Amino acid sequence: QVQLVESGGGSVQAGGSLRLSCTVSGITYSSNCMGWFRQSVGKEREGIATIDSDGRTQYAESIKGRFTISRDNAKNSLSLEMNILKPEDTGTYYCAANPWRDCVSGSRGALTGIGMAYWGTGTLVTISL
Repeated sequence: QVQLVESGGGSVQAGGSLRLSCTVSGITYSSNCMGWFRQSVGKEREGIATIDSDGRTQYAESIKGRFTISRDNAKNSLSLEMNILKPEDTGTYYCAANPWRDCVSGSRGALTGIGMAYWGTGTLVTISL
């Protein structure tokens, strides 16, 4: 059974930093895709970043250069380092996993959430001016 548990959310001022973590269990295939998504009040869910088992990454344009996704396969963990935070980064952040294949790019790729079969319950990030 695949389980994902996020942590690290909180409230910071604009310009600050946060690091989100996701503890992963139950993924056994060597090829897999993991990612971070967020949902803000009144907005659709947005794909933030994905990383596959070989370390290939994809980022949303809105956070490119400010956020970094990483994974530690030995520790079964996924992280999201967030810098230069803006009020529009406020939202609930979710980690997700496709445990059967590497990340797919493109209009129907992993950043859309397609193929992400397992989701955490989310951690809230609030950025104030």
